[in-house]
Parts: sequence; C-alpha cells; structure tokens
Amino acid sequence: MSEAISTKIQQNPKYLELTRRRARLAWTLSAIVCVIFYGFILMIAFTPDILTTPISAGSVIPIGLPLGVAVIVVCCVLTGIYVYESNQVFDPMFEEIVKDASK
Repeated sequence: MSEAISTKIQQNPKYLELTRRRARLAWTLSAIVCVIFYGFILMIAFTPDILTTPISAGSVIPIGLPLGVAVIVVCCVLTGIYVYESNQVFDPMFEEIVKDASK
C-alpha cells in the first residue's frame, strides 16, 4: 500500500469511527476478562472456604472447579465475540475504507 493511500485511509472519518468502535469493544471485553480473572483470584485469596465447599453432599468436586472452568469458557466466548465482530463488522468497514481511498 502506498504512502498516499495510507494517509487517505488515516484521514477518512470512517476509519476514525472504525478505530473508535474497535477500541471500545476491545477495552470492554478486556475489562470483563480482568474482572472475571481478578475476581476469581480474589475469591481464592479471601474466601477459600467457599471454593473448597463440595457441590453437593457426598461429592468430592469443590465449587471452585466449575467456577474455574467457567472462567475459561467465558474468556473463550468473549474471544469468539471479538472475532465475530471483527469478521462481520470491522473487516467490511475496513475494506470499504480502502476501496474509497484507492479511488
């Protein structure tokens, strides 16, 4: 890509909107992941009794095990959300911006 096209892209209002939307989504999802991870770690640090409580009477599986799996699953789902938005929204927007700049 030439420098002239690159400059046109960066000055395009659609590109600025794209970068704002992508950054907002990325920061939001990152904040959710941080809250989940740090919340789980804080539970381990300050309420280990809750996490080591068995799921049901006679069970050897503690509550912390499905919570830990849930943390991993939620992070995978959030990654999927970002990938979906990127493929369905951000990539078509960027292709349109490049097409406009190439004219």
